Amino acid sequence: MLIRRPTVLAGVLLVAATLTAPVDAAPEGAAATDQAPAGHAPADTGLAGATPARAVPAVLPLGPRDLPETRTTETLQPGVTLTTIVRGAEDPAQAWTVEVAVPGGSGSPDPDAPPTAVAGRARADRLAAALRTGGFTPRVEEVTTPPAADHPGGPLGFRVRVGRHDDRSAAEAERARVRAAGHTASTVFTGWDGAATDRGPWVVRVLTVDPRTFRGELAGDFGPDLERRERTGALAAARGATAAVNGGFFVLDPAAGAPGDPAGLGVYDGRVLSESVGGRPSLLFSADARRAAVARPTWSGSVAGGGTVLPLDGVNRVPGLIRNCGGTGDAPTDLPRHDTTCTDQGELVAFTPEFGAATPSGEGAEVVLDARDRVVEVRSPRGGTLPPGGRSVQGTGARAAELAELAEESQKLTIRSRVRGPRADFVVNGGPELVRDGRRHATPAADGMIRPGDPSFTYGWVTRRNPRTLAGVDARGRILLATADGRATASLGLSIAEAAAVAQALGMRDAVNLDGGGSTTMVAGDRVINAPSDAAGERPVGDAILVLPER
Repeated sequence: MLIRRPTVLAGVLLVAATLTAPVDAAPEGAAATDQAPAGHAPADTGLAGATPARAVPAVLPLGPRDLPETRTTETLQPGVTLTTIVRGAEDPAQAWTVEVAVPGGSGSPDPDAPPTAVAGRARADRLAAALRTGGFTPRVEEVTTPPAADHPGGPLGFRVRVGRHDDRSAAEAERARVRAAGHTASTVFTGWDGAATDRGPWVVRVLTVDPRTFRGELAGDFGPDLERRERTGALAAARGATAAVNGGFFVLDPAAGAPGDPAGLGVYDGRVLSESVGGRPSLLFSADARRAAVARPTWSGSVAGGGTVLPLDGVNRVPGLIRNCGGTGDAPTDLPRHDTTCTDQGELVAFTPEFGAATPSGEGAEVVLDARDRVVEVRSPRGGTLPPGGRSVQGTGARAAELAELAEESQKLTIRSRVRGPRADFVVNGGPELVRDGRRHATPAADGMIRPGDPSFTYGWVTRRNPRTLAGVDARGRILLATADGRATASLGLSIAEAAAVAQALGMRDAVNLDGGGSTTMVAGDRVINAPSDAAGERPVGDAILVLPER
């Protein structure tokens, strides 16, 4: 259960921007199933120069216009509805194939990061020639990506594939033969490529929270502590939630920090517990759901004593490891870079009791404060438990000596942690932005999802279809939380371009992409109602957005 403490790092700083307040809300409808007419989907599924969102879209802008679409809506509690949308049907033209990794690229421990799937024509042709020598019949296919608000799109490179099979087992057998010949390969479904001519199916679920009639509570929750991951279903059950979706990005690999730690801004009950990744977008909302926004808050922090002020680098994360980058003085970049762990040998990081049972251990110094911010201990090496209501600051590299000197000069230290952006009870990190002021406005380049010199990452994360979790606010002030299943034949998933188009079609005036892939999860009542894509089932995540009943 979310730990609530009255004293922790300073609250969110109020600035000129305000969160969206509700206007005329449509009345709640009774449970119903609608068959949407064909022929009304927008023709344009690109991102640049799109038309504003319509109030009531006829169908989702996915695939050809003539696809069937059904919508089923039910009321989960006053002010909360669940709409399930199924568009299209399984297409016999789709097939299973073997995608062969082109040698010479980079890899990643993140299970959502793709292998080196695309390369220049010469490298792809050399791989194809080697496959032919081994008795295979390869295809060399050009890969392009659609334009975004901050990226021109265009050719990414070429992929190499072998075989077309009606069932997965036949493709798996061919993959085994390709691997036996010394190549790295994976089995993929061609419906995941993102072609506009694909006929589906797609399964999208939408939770709508209408603040005009909602009397419960909307909350971001990370569980017992930040450093451990929890399943969305478990977080929902612990709070008796009516519904829930997974939240923002988080540390997954222990080599990148503490698994479960939000990899971006995290504010819970007004307490800043994780710093931002540069100026990446987040979902901000009040506990009563009456104010919400998609914004780009930034964070700053400091520790002061005896007239000296030292800037902080972060909150509640392992010093020296900056997941998704976006800090200051980090290597290889200070810009956001998704699924990348930047490093910094000299940092100051503050810790609160919400981090976990003990702070991270390692070389450096740690100043421990009691509930009144008085220095009670200076540890070297760093790491250990905190006193009740206390906190600490850890220093590494040259900054460890600065911190120790500061503690010697003052028996009391002041820790400040501020977020510049709209005031909110909760902030859940995300990216890229999808819709702004009713227009499609995807920003994968600015938010680090397009990595320089790595077209395979763009291909796997942005261009191809994946499970996605989307969040936004419509013109009526309602908060929409949506999931799209993917990596399956029963639901193809969404590219980032399609995610922006779907968010707009659902009526989101402003929208952001939350964590997706195997993290995408929606809970209603006491069960997971979507189909998480990990082979092991529901993935433990960093945090979740919970819809709680009226108390």
